[in-house]
Amino acid sequence: RRPPDEEEEAVVAWQEKLFSQFEVDLYQNESACQTPLDRQYHEEILKLEKAGGRKNYRIFTYTDHDRFTNLEEHYQKVTDSVHEVPSYLAERMATARRRRQDRRPIEGSSLKSKVITWEPSEEFIKNNHVINTPVQTMYIMGDLGPYGKLGRREYEHVLCTIKVDSNGVITVKPDFTGTKGAYRIELDGEKRELWKYTIENASVQVQQEEEEREQRMFRDLYSRHKEYLSGLVGSEFEMPLPGTLRLFVNGEIVSAQGYEYDNLYVHFFLELPKCWSSPAFQQLSGVTQTCATKKVGWDNVAYFCYLFTLEMFFTQEDESEDSLPQWPVLYFEVLSLDFWQRYRVEGYGSLVLPASPGLHTFTITTWRPVELGTVSELRRFFIGGSPELEDLTYIRIPSTFKGERLSRLGFRTKTTGSVTFRLHCLQQSKAFLETSALRQRMQSVLDRLGGISQQSSVYNVLEAFQRARRRMQEARESLPQDLISTSATTV
Repeated sequence: RRPPDEEEEAVVAWQEKLFSQFEVDLYQNESACQTPLDRQYHEEILKLEKAGGRKNYRIFTYTDHDRFTNLEEHYQKVTDSVHEVPSYLAERMATARRRRQDRRPIEGSSLKSKVITWEPSEEFIKNNHVINTPVQTMYIMGDLGPYGKLGRREYEHVLCTIKVDSNGVITVKPDFTGTKGAYRIELDGEKRELWKYTIENASVQVQQEEEEREQRMFRDLYSRHKEYLSGLVGSEFEMPLPGTLRLFVNGEIVSAQGYEYDNLYVHFFLELPKCWSSPAFQQLSGVTQTCATKKVGWDNVAYFCYLFTLEMFFTQEDESEDSLPQWPVLYFEVLSLDFWQRYRVEGYGSLVLPASPGLHTFTITTWRPVELGTVSELRRFFIGGSPELEDLTYIRIPSTFKGERLSRLGFRTKTTGSVTFRLHCLQQSKAFLETSALRQRMQSVLDRLGGISQQSSVYNVLEAFQRARRRMQEARESLPQDLISTSATTV
């Protein structure tokens, strides 16, 4: 026997079995062996006894196939409370161990052709309920029992857990000690014993030749995988024609808040200005689901999380034209639907698509038309319906308007709630690939689109300049001619 203050060091390989005193006492008796693994352990322990006994004293291991590994994963707790009760999901998922499952080739081939399994089996549901990454587990244990009384289960403690998944990721918990101090385990009892242990990586260092061979193998693997991906994508990357800009918008109608009635839905459509077009299969309109609101702060909020995708092309028709392009406009209306299938218009709004790529979040306030008197509001409350716009483009400038000034005098509206949009914009053009020297020439509008991130600010400045120029011309025309000539002579 070793003294009470003994030190023990063991070098453990991956999935190497080191028997504990409890297992030696248990598996020596052949009648206690029930499974083929127990009988294998019985033969190995007999060989160890003939060879002089086991070399380890307190340190032992549990491999991936031992019963302890099943029980440890089954009874894992989230907190250290003794009153913790496993949740319903934890109980249902306790039997779904992340192990290397024997998948039949028939099942693998059927998954490629069948997207939906109409009659899934219980095993299929259990294996596909979570992201099932196969994992192999190994526990390095310590028998911290009193001196001379080893082999009692209550004194077994987990010193280290090692897991390796199918992707080759090794997880060691707790980590290798390194420059940190030793880990401590304090036992509850009369003596209050304190044990310290360290974990070191004892793997043999890889030789330089083997490391270079491994790097070459990885490079070959990556090159083959790259060829495989290029074969899936295709060799021809679709590029827009010269003088064309492609605009992708991955959008989301996040929420609507602050409206009078419940059960909201949003109808939207996209208007393409001059020089813009879209593919034939592209849908430029959509309707969200009907969403009930909930109280958030002072407002009633309906969370839609409705996703939509838009694809557009801008083609400059006249290269000599020196005007910035008009960007597409997203028109939308918010409506409510009650129990009797009566709908009410809650608000109109519009959104100009961003001119710069990236993520953009907008909260657009809306309005709705109203009529004088209480009859209209009574009709809206009792039988539904309300004044509506025949042409939704009237929210901004109607598409049929050809004049110089648009007057809305006498048109009565009421401010309602707001709608939140989240837009991810992507832009593709050959102009982005041109050199800086070619960009400096600014031969066409698309050349300026190379600096697309500054387009919105430039556009606003030009609009302000044109408005100021028109005001100066109107003011100059309204002045008497003699006053203008006298001022010019004085200057």
